[in-house]
Amino acid sequence: MKINRRQFLICALLSALFLTPFGQAADKNKFLVYVGTYTQEESKSKGIYAYRFDAATGDLTPLGLAAESTNPSFVVVSSDHRFLYAVDEVGNFRGPNSGAIRAFLIDRGSGRLTFLNEVASHGADPCYLALDRKGKYLLTANYTGGSVASVPLLRDGRLRDSSWVVQHAGIGFNPERQEGPHAHSINVSPDNHFAIATDLGLDKVIIYRFNPKTGSLSSNSSRYVKVDAGAGPRHFTFHPNGKFAYVVNEMQSTVVAFAYDKKGTLHQLQKISMLPADFKGKNDAAEVQAHPSGKFLYASNRGHDSIAVFAIDPHKGTLSRVEITPTGGKEPRHFGIDPTGSYLLAANQKSDSIVVFRIDAATGRLTPTGKVVEAPTPVYVRFLALD
Repeated sequence: MKINRRQFLICALLSALFLTPFGQAADKNKFLVYVGTYTQEESKSKGIYAYRFDAATGDLTPLGLAAESTNPSFVVVSSDHRFLYAVDEVGNFRGPNSGAIRAFLIDRGSGRLTFLNEVASHGADPCYLALDRKGKYLLTANYTGGSVASVPLLRDGRLRDSSWVVQHAGIGFNPERQEGPHAHSINVSPDNHFAIATDLGLDKVIIYRFNPKTGSLSSNSSRYVKVDAGAGPRHFTFHPNGKFAYVVNEMQSTVVAFAYDKKGTLHQLQKISMLPADFKGKNDAAEVQAHPSGKFLYASNRGHDSIAVFAIDPHKGTLSRVEITPTGGKEPRHFGIDPTGSYLLAANQKSDSIVVFRIDAATGRLTPTGKVVEAPTPVYVRFLALD
């Protein structure tokens, strides 16, 4: 049967719809993984590292150094998957009392990153980044600076050198670690109208009104919620349904469950320990993430060197412990759950390794796959879908 030119063009177009930019059939199990690191002191790291991940097999393949950078301890990917943004967790960018944020162009074929520009974070030691829901603003938390900021994004992926900055003030319960404000994370609500910041130094979860048109952060009527004195709230995550939220307390090694409403209000539901009852050593809790299914919550322990797994009550949002699983390394500062919900990658900062765990879809339990990949001082894991 002969095919005319029009038929040929239609066939070519339909084929292109099912091909990736690399000329291969689209595969929803294929990802790039970017690993943020610490580069100073005794670290062998030079910046941000790239890996390929196959969610069908659990294979994690190193691609090498994606870009040189200083202390890129937290990274995010733009909503169109073209750009990557990373903090420079330092306190002396272009002078004292500020870190930096860097923008990179992503090469989806090689994983390499091309530097675009950098701007000040308007506070020392930025340690967290989040995009607003429309991908127009980048929000950051400055740990030592005790401030949060909103940075505009340009259409070409670069950062605009202007910010909306809010400085926190006060002291906490612990004079050694809470001598002043220490903003540790900031996240945007599902409706894009609020930004929730945790401050480890003040034992507060602070709720700001967020203006998606201007990027401004302003006081909300509820303003903040307090956690236990000396608890040290570190990271925050929403449940996929947007009705619940969870905070991990670094110094207390607990997770607090909240109900969340559309007025930007948090109501505490529960506090639960991340550690075995008989644990007596020093521990700093680190990361918290909800499973994509909304059925489970995961939180990491540094000291006990484990991931605490919780089941989430779908109606109440409360937690019940499933297990506490060793990460096979030292100080899992962060971990990443792949978007298919099949695997968890634990970044063990003090043992220079990423350990791959399979997630049981029915129970949430973690099983080590035996796959361990070297990574210099890994402190953050970010997935990028290639379909």
